[in-house]
Amino acid sequence: MKIIELILDEESIDGGVNAISIVNAGAIESDFIALSKQTEIELAEVDKDRHILMGAALIPNKTIYRKTGDEEYYVYFSKETISKASQLFLKQGNQGKSTLEHAMKLNDLTVVESWIVDDSEKDKSAHYDLSMPVGTWMVSVKVDNDEVWNDFVLTRKVKGFSIEGFFSEKADLKAFNASEEIDIIDAIKQVLKNA
Repeated sequence: MKIIELILDEESIDGGVNAISIVNAGAIESDFIALSKQTEIELAEVDKDRHILMGAALIPNKTIYRKTGDEEYYVYFSKETISKASQLFLKQGNQGKSTLEHAMKLNDLTVVESWIVDDSEKDKSAHYDLSMPVGTWMVSVKVDNDEVWNDFVLTRKVKGFSIEGFFSEKADLKAFNASEEIDIIDAIKQVLKNA
């Protein structure tokens, strides 16, 4: 199977992340948590007053399985691309653009915090028991839409974030045999070993 690095096309006006979708199963396989007013929080606890979700938007070097027609492959984002994409998302004013399962536009959801993890142990995400690698793009989303909060967040019908956007392909590594749950470094080692 191929592994493709996705990068930003710096000259494209459509490039980058255009919206953040709340989904049941995000491609990066990382659930968000609902923030509470309390200092310590269990992942299942939801604060009915603040309506803020926090989680990873993109994780560096995390391989993401894709299938287009009959073709199966993996894509991933580097730390550099994630950093650029997070900045471009804000520069383009996309904080208020969100969807449900990439299918339905949502109103009244706003990215109110956006940051890149610099230290896995000292990052704000670690305070909420999220173990995120350095270079992860974290977001906090304020949900001012009661229908979304009550019907999707409280019921756990949505559990994570997934980005929507346009990226270019940088690298295409030759086919390899691996399960869906692979690490990009292991996959590259496998490709090089079989070359």
